[in-house]
Amino acid sequence: MDYLECMQQIKKDKIAPVYYLYGTENYMTDMLRATLTKKIVEPEDLDTNLSTYDLEETTIQEVIIDAETFPFFGERKLIIAHNADFLKAKPSVTDILHQPESLITYLENPAPYTVLVVIAPYEKVDERKKIVKALKKHAAFVECQPLKEYNMQQTVKTLANDLHITVSNQVVDFLIETIGSNLMVIQSELEKMALYAGAGNEIQLETAKLLISEQENSTAFQLVDAVLTSDLKAAINIKKDLEKKGEDPIGMLALITSQFRTILQVKVLKQKGYTQQQIAQQLKIHPYTAKLALNRQASFTFAELKKMIDKMAETDLQMKTGAMDKSIAFELLLYYLIQERHKNNTKPSLA
Repeated sequence: MDYLECMQQIKKDKIAPVYYLYGTENYMTDMLRATLTKKIVEPEDLDTNLSTYDLEETTIQEVIIDAETFPFFGERKLIIAHNADFLKAKPSVTDILHQPESLITYLENPAPYTVLVVIAPYEKVDERKKIVKALKKHAAFVECQPLKEYNMQQTVKTLANDLHITVSNQVVDFLIETIGSNLMVIQSELEKMALYAGAGNEIQLETAKLLISEQENSTAFQLVDAVLTSDLKAAINIKKDLEKKGEDPIGMLALITSQFRTILQVKVLKQKGYTQQQIAQQLKIHPYTAKLALNRQASFTFAELKKMIDKMAETDLQMKTGAMDKSIAFELLLYYLIQERHKNNTKPSLA
């Protein structure tokens, strides 16, 4: 099952005897651990009914012995076993000798008074191993992987719904574009919006723009879009706001240059017939970032992008050699880029 489905089940007290959390998204595993702890262990019993093991230091058979032991107080206890390295194709060489068979046996008849959580925070495990197959068959298997493009929209809306607010597709797009796929930051920003708007209300795009903390990607995207729409006033205002916050013009230039280079690379790959997913893999960017770049590249010609990037390189040299004041150089660059957009918008597209 996915992360959201598992969270919903736990909140409804539908708790499995064993959980197998697999993947590199630490925020998901941390939230599942915290939610399970809150549901299973009373605050006064945390010292006795919550056990945490590092499987790089403790054998799985020792964990199973604990799982089969009755809780001292209360009806249930929670055992969390991190770093299940023995699930990987090539486990680390250590003095810890795991006996995975003990876990397989336990999975077939888990203790009714224990909830066991096995965590494998890795990109890959060996799916051929008997123990991995047993975990996927008998445990509640939850993939804790970074959000994919196809489920980002629904995930954000579900998180918002849990906070008793609603968000439109437009707000979700802005949120993802600004923050990316970092679920922890998305949750934090949604909590901020919920506090501001109040339960039962819908978050408007203007409110989201007002409240969401600026990220580097957000600033770069905003500048690119200001250039794209030939909005000189917006571009200058963004630049001035960043300067008030102590941002260096060289850093601003680096951000916007990176975005334009990505747009050019995406345009080249699209012309070669690459799909959105293939572009994301080739450039090592998130599929949603690739989607945004694909949308933007259609508004530029190859010649225009190359000319703009050359001008950015020239401006970078002027800044770093002291040939021109950094702030003035960056502002003149924005004038130039938007002037180029005006010129090209009056010509037939050659994309």
